[in-house]
This record gives sequence, structure tokens and C-alpha cells, in this order.
Amino acid sequence: MSLMISVSGIRGIVGESLSPANLVAFSQAFATLLHKQGKDENFTPKIVIGRDTRPTGHAIATLVSSAMTLCGCDVIDLGMATTPTVEIATAAEKADGGIIVTASHNPVEWNALKLLDRKGEFLDENAVQQLLDIFRKKQFTLADWKHVGSLEQKHDYDREHIRRILSLPCIHREQIAGQHFRVLIDAVEGAGSSIVPELCRQLGVEEIETISCNGTGIFPRNPEPLAENLVETVDSLKKKQCDFAIVVDPDVDRLALICEDGTLFGEEYSLVACADFYLRYKPGTVVNNLSSTRALRDVSNNHGQTCFSAKVGEANVVTVMKVRNAVIGGEGNGGIILPELHYGRDALAGIALMLQAFAEWREKDPVNSTLSGFRKQYPDYFMAKQKIRLADKPENLQDLLLTIASAYPEASINTEDGIKLDFPEEWVHIRPSNTEPILRIYTEAKSMERAEKLAETFLREIGSRIDTL
Repeated sequence: MSLMISVSGIRGIVGESLSPANLVAFSQAFATLLHKQGKDENFTPKIVIGRDTRPTGHAIATLVSSAMTLCGCDVIDLGMATTPTVEIATAAEKADGGIIVTASHNPVEWNALKLLDRKGEFLDENAVQQLLDIFRKKQFTLADWKHVGSLEQKHDYDREHIRRILSLPCIHREQIAGQHFRVLIDAVEGAGSSIVPELCRQLGVEEIETISCNGTGIFPRNPEPLAENLVETVDSLKKKQCDFAIVVDPDVDRLALICEDGTLFGEEYSLVACADFYLRYKPGTVVNNLSSTRALRDVSNNHGQTCFSAKVGEANVVTVMKVRNAVIGGEGNGGIILPELHYGRDALAGIALMLQAFAEWREKDPVNSTLSGFRKQYPDYFMAKQKIRLADKPENLQDLLLTIASAYPEASINTEDGIKLDFPEEWVHIRPSNTEPILRIYTEAKSMERAEKLAETFLREIGSRIDTL
């Protein structure tokens, strides 16, 4: 299987596509790209690096750091850190770039390099193409013995990240503390194992129960926070009689919540609820991606604001947020981006916004005070997801999708990211994944039965044709 290379990073299975040779080559290519951005030949790029808890993370981070220093870069190593924490540190250190060693929601055998620019934001598509050009030509900038870079360790950015969240004007610790929340936290043994409980303590959560928060990096389940992977978390929530559960993925850029009755709040609705709350404090436009629920558009309209959609991928969403001067945005997988804090998906920021929003709602309606009751104020849409595994991305895949779309003249067609068919009451989005060798089929409708039927229809139609490509 080949590497997955996109604005979401360079991902592969360790020992297969993500080999030591590839890791060193991409590190050298990134160092070279940063050197090219310097003002003179004596320029020394500064790099911030952090990793999640995967067993392969330390070895990869060490290898990458060594390669970068041998390319004449100074490296600041944060050790184990969440993705948003590395993003904040990259900007705070006035670094020229950052590297996060994490494969996010992928299984433990995967790992990746997520690459950041000097602002602590993911490389855009143009920068990724420049990186790939350097990688293919193997024309790397290397340091002689006198100009090898330095390596420094810093471990105080968890505290700084929390401090910045607590300093947000819309967050009021005393209101949260006044609700006496009892919360279960599931960090799937990832980078959130210590910082998520600590954030909740400092936000005023009264009682904290934990599951999979030892930071071992051995994921006890599939780390993607989907319903089928959270059965034991739901059981623990009920046994411990918590008000709700907070679930994050291994690098803490995605947030999912579980209501007191064991139902999922819905990853899609993490952003919806945060935006609904935040727009009361800071009105403005909102951005999601093309695979996100229409509920965000409805909530934006309720506030007299506009919702725009970008291609899937954090870098693409950030680009549109900047163009539209959005005050909040993100992706429907539980990724919340708050420019007031930084331009990156941040589950920690999402936790603070959700706790504040829920606390204020409970103050107004103490009788109907459950998280499931809080969820009922938002419009109900139902999403179904299917996928087709690809050996490699077929060259004429887009032509196939356009042919299928031509059979639905009543739909509005968007070809910016695969193909999206927008119908009056529902939509279908079909696109190759940025992070796995699969074709994703997402549908949304007013009932789960209809959403699943739509997804199955397009799965059959594409599946019957894709083998002929």
C-alpha cells in the first residue's frame, strides 16, 4: 500500500509504507522547503515537534528530529503533546514550521507526519506540492558539521494551552463549577490522557471519572470515536452514573460526547452546539466542510449568519475561514476551530465551549437538565456512511462520479471535492479519503432509514462500476 499524502499529512503503516527511509526523506524535504523560505543562506529554520502516545511515536520523533538537525534545523521537542498543543507552540515559539507525529484516528499500526507552517497551521495544497517536488527530486539541503542544528526539550505547553482556553472571554469557570458536573473522560490511551482531565478540573468540573487515560498508546478499541467503538464507554458511563462522557481521539483534535442515557450527542453536533453558543458572544460567518451536517447552516441562519462549506481537510476549512472571516468553524467529525484561540481543530477548545454552553442552558432550564435534553434543541438530520476500499486511486475516478451524477438532474452538483449531490431534503457526498485508501460515501436525510437507503444505492452503483476502471 502506498503512502497517503495530502493536506492532512503523510500517513502509512509503520514497517510498510511508512518506512525509516520515507520518514527521513520527507523530513529532509520539509527542512529543505523551510530553508528555501529563508532570507539568506545562513538562515536556520526552527521546528517544533510533538507526538501522540503510539508505541512507534518516540522512535519516529527521534528519527525525524535527528534528520532535521542534520539538515541544519533547530528542533524544539515537546515530547507527548496533542495536535492543537503543537500548533499553539509552533506559533508561540515563532518557529518556521512544526511536525506532529500522529495518525489521529487511524489504528495503532498507522503513524504519520502532520506538517505545519510558521503559523502553526497545516500546509496548504500549494506547499504540499512543493514538498512533494523536493521529495521526488531528492535535492535536499544538508548541513556540514559546523552547522548541524540543536535539539531542545520543552514540556510546559500543556499548561499554556489550558491557560489560553481559560482566558477566553466566553468561558466562565464559576458557572461551570456551579453545575456540579460528574463527567467520564475517555482518551483512548492517547495524548489527551492527562491534559483532558486537567482541563476539566480547571474548568470547574466537580467529579471526574476516567477510562483509558493512562497514556499507554495501546488503544483498547478502534480509536475513531464512532458509536460502534464506544460500547464499553457507554457501559462505564452508566455504571458510574455520570452526567455525560467526553471522548477524544488519540491526538485530541476531535470531540465526541455521550449523553447520560448512553445515546451519542453526535460528532456532527459538537460543532453545531459550539457554534450556536459562540455566535451569541461573537456573531459572524461559520465554515464547515462539504461532508458536514446541514444543521450548522440552520443554526447559522437562526443567528442571521451565513454558513460556507470547504473541501474536506483542516487546511481547506481554514483557508475558507480566513477568506470569509469566519468566527468559528470546523469539520463534522467533531473538529472545532476557534480562530480566537488558533486556526486548528481543537477538542480542548470544544470541551470548554460545550461545558459553558451546557452550564448556561441548565441554569435557564434546571428541570430538563440532561445532555440529551440539551441536544433536542437542535434540528434532527441523520447521516449514513459507507466506504469502498481502493488499492490505488483510479485516474478516471472523477469521470465515473460525474457519469453517476448525470442521472440526477434535479440535484445541485458540486465537484470541488469528489462530487456532492444536493437535493432539497437530503444530500450525497462521494470522495476519496485524505487519510485512508478508501472512497467515502456520506449521505444525510430527514430519517436514518432514508439516509441508509441513499448510501446503499450509491454504494451498489459505484461498486458495480469501479472494477471496470
